Amino acid sequence: MTTYNFENFWEICSQPAFDALAFKTFYFQYENNKVYRSFCDLINCNPAEVTALKDIPYLPISFFKSNKVCCFESDNGSFFSSSTTTGGIPSKHYFRQLKDYQISFRKGFEYFFGAIEDFTVLALLPSYLERSHSSLIYMANDMIRKSQKTESGFYLNQWEKLKKTIIQLENSEQKTLLLGVSFALLDLVEQYSFDLKHTWVMETGGMKGRRKEITREALHSQLKKGFGVHKIFSEYGMTELMSQAYSISEGIFECPPWMRVAARENQDPFNLLPWGQSGGLNIIDLANRDSCAFIATEDLARVHSDKRFEVLGRLDPSEIRGCNLMAI
Repeated sequence: MTTYNFENFWEICSQPAFDALAFKTFYFQYENNKVYRSFCDLINCNPAEVTALKDIPYLPISFFKSNKVCCFESDNGSFFSSSTTTGGIPSKHYFRQLKDYQISFRKGFEYFFGAIEDFTVLALLPSYLERSHSSLIYMANDMIRKSQKTESGFYLNQWEKLKKTIIQLENSEQKTLLLGVSFALLDLVEQYSFDLKHTWVMETGGMKGRRKEITREALHSQLKKGFGVHKIFSEYGMTELMSQAYSISEGIFECPPWMRVAARENQDPFNLLPWGQSGGLNIIDLANRDSCAFIATEDLARVHSDKRFEVLGRLDPSEIRGCNLMAI
């Protein structure tokens, strides 16, 4: 009989292994996460009756704004926090150790793209650099350090320097990752045009109030033209998740082996939809060991399989049902 190590989510390599660890994680978090347990009890979820993944409840992501969603005394842990609009409440994701996050983003990137040491990493993330407790900045900084390339680094409104660095790396045929928030990448190609052959452009989404929101298709069209590339890569992540999904092209995201997705019906959030239909995006992230691994996001998505999805936009708050059932 196969045994599974509860600690090593990154060693998952099959559906049975994922299922086994998902159930162990659910029972552990029900017993140790007061917020998640209260939510499960309120919706009459009896752990003894949870016999399939579809039976596991997904915690509304908004709870990360109003509660300390963790499996330990939060005073003993650190946290990542989200950006907010004026007057908004940030989400906080508490953790006891950075190891889970480090392992997840390092092995996740390697799973899709290979060793980060092969890349020069140029990070264009101005809106994130301006605040503390950003999980994206932590990830980018780790990538920059591990790349061990002289040119790797953050570029904050250093347009001319960034352009010269990109051209220099192109001329030396150095494999390069340009990781940027959407509005900053658009700012760059409005000032300069490129014809890139050795640089991968990866957008992390979001206009952060700097520009009018546009569709991912329109964004990628402008970026492909400005950078002279055939495809734009995308990263899907958030404060409330320890893991990231990536899109190689065409806006279809794929999850690492320890992450799964499903679509839920907006009017009945406990009803999961068949593959190919669009609805609220539910995510299982088994790297979320010390918070909650089962998250009902506020993104509208079309889910193609348990590991592939595309983001269609944000859910209209007026259409969300069952996501604010209680205040703990």
